[in-house]
Amino acid sequence: DSILGLPGLAIERVDRQLGVHVWAKPTSRPACHYCASPSIRIKATHSRTLKHSRQGNQIVFLHLSVPKYHCQDCNRYFRHQFPGVRPRLRATECFRLEVFEAHDGGVSQRKLSTTHRIGSATVERWYQHHVKRRVLELSGRACPRILGIDEHFFTRKKGYATTFVDLRNHKVFDVVLGRSELSLRQYLSLLPGREQVQLVVMDLSETYRSIVQKYFPNAKIVADRFHVIRLVNQHFLNLWKQQDPVGRMNRGLLSLVRRHRWNLSQEQRENLARYLDQFPVLKSLYFAKQRLNKLLLIRNLMPKHGRKFMRRLLKLIEQLAQSPARTLANTLTSWLEPIVRMWRTSRSNGITEGFHTKMEMMSRRAYGFRNFENYRLRVLAHCGWNGVFSRI
Repeated sequence: DSILGLPGLAIERVDRQLGVHVWAKPTSRPACHYCASPSIRIKATHSRTLKHSRQGNQIVFLHLSVPKYHCQDCNRYFRHQFPGVRPRLRATECFRLEVFEAHDGGVSQRKLSTTHRIGSATVERWYQHHVKRRVLELSGRACPRILGIDEHFFTRKKGYATTFVDLRNHKVFDVVLGRSELSLRQYLSLLPGREQVQLVVMDLSETYRSIVQKYFPNAKIVADRFHVIRLVNQHFLNLWKQQDPVGRMNRGLLSLVRRHRWNLSQEQRENLARYLDQFPVLKSLYFAKQRLNKLLLIRNLMPKHGRKFMRRLLKLIEQLAQSPARTLANTLTSWLEPIVRMWRTSRSNGITEGFHTKMEMMSRRAYGFRNFENYRLRVLAHCGWNGVFSRI
C-alpha cells in the first residue's frame, strides 16, 4: 500500500527490466455487492494492465489479478473493485490526475505524449473530464448572500461577459455571456436562491443596478469604493484640462494631483500649492476633491456616527452642484444610498478584479477561447474552488 498508494493490494513481484512492472492482487474477499453476504467463491480471474504513475523517467505499469466472484446466496456475479481504479480504463485515477496537473501547470500535450506515452487527444480528454467533474461538484449551489457583479471582455465577436463572485468565500460563482438585461434574463430568472442575496457590490453601472433591483428583490446595492473614487478623480482631471490644458500634460503635477494630499511630503505640498495659487477655481475644486475622497474612504462605520459624516457629504455635494463639477454632483446624488452603504462595510469588488486578472492569464495561456462554455468550465474549475482538485 505504501509503494502503490492503493489500499487492499498485495504485491507479488516487481520487474524493472523494461520499465517498472508491478504484479499485485487483492488481499481479501469482499462481501456480496447485492445482498452483503460473506459466502462468496471465486469463479474466475482475469488480469488488467494499467499505467499507474511515474518513477523518475519510467512509467509504473500495474498488473492486477481481478477475481470474478459468485455469491452462493443470491446467485449473482460481480468483479472485485479496487479504490482508485475505474472499470474499463487503462490508467489509474492517480495517473490521470498526474497528467491533468502537469497539463494544468503548463506542460504541453506534445511533451506529455512523450513522457507519459499517451496521445494528445487522451491528454485533452482527461483534462476535460477532471474540469467537468469539478464543475459538476459545484453545480446546484444557491446564490451567495454577498455577491459581487462586474463585467470583463471575452472576445471581439461575442463581446463582454458578466462575472458573479461570492465575496464572502472568495470564489467565482458563475460567468455568463453578455452584460445586458436581455442576455442575462434567462439565467437570472432561473437562478436558485436569488431571494436570499443581502448585499450586491458593483460599480456605478445603471444597467447592473436595474438588473439587481429586478432580479434580487431583497438585496441592497453597495457601490464599489475604487470605482467611486476613480469617478471623482476622472471628473477632476477633465475639469483641470478645461482650466489649464498645458499644466494637465505635466507628468510631475499629474502625479501630485492624483495622490491623496495626506500622502504627500511637505515639499510636494508646497510645490503643488504654488501651482494651484495661479488657478483659484481649480484650487477650490482640488480641496473639495480631497475632502470628498477622505469621506469615501471611511469604512466599518457605526450607524450612530454616520449622521455627522452624512451632513459633510451632503454639504460637499451641494458645493459641487454650484461649481463646474455639477455633473459629478448629479451622479453622486443618484448613487447616494449605495455610496453611503460603503461606510457600513469593508466589502469591495477587489476580489472580482483579482479574478478577472487570473481569467485573463488563463485566456492568454490558451491563446484565446472561441467556445464560451469551455472558457466558463475552465474559470469555474480554477476560480470556483479554494484548493486543489478532489482526488478520487
